[in-house]
Amino acid sequence: MAEPNFSWIYIIIFLAIPLARIVPRLLAKRGIGKNFFPQQLQQQPNQQQPNQQQPNQPESRFDEYQQKPSMETKPKSKNDLVLGALNRGSKSFESIQKNTGLDSKDLDAILEDLEKNGLLKVIQKQGMFGPKTELLPTDKGFKEYYS
Repeated sequence: MAEPNFSWIYIIIFLAIPLARIVPRLLAKRGIGKNFFPQQLQQQPNQQQPNQQQPNQPESRFDEYQQKPSMETKPKSKNDLVLGALNRGSKSFESIQKNTGLDSKDLDAILEDLEKNGLLKVIQKQGMFGPKTELLPTDKGFKEYYS
């Protein structure tokens, strides 16, 4: 008796499934599939029609973002400005100077003050091209900035 041929399963697994994921992406990239589905199928079930919105809800996510009070306010002092740059990821003197716009003397004095107060720690590392200095905020510095 002949054995059944199940090679069609391999075609489905290794060809049809990847194509089912790739073809819609290609259609969307070229803008072909925009009007392929009726409007009712394109909308998500949680999404409301524009004319059915409740009066207190914003119209879009952008409007919702605009209504929230801003977390970042202007720094009160140059120390806060430098501490903010440190908390946002600046690790070198040059990057902090570039982000804050302070001159070298002021920035040097501010960094020494922050280090003296325990808001900043200085780490010396050996880099590929010689010694490297990293400036990192401490937990106290993080709390100070965000309080």
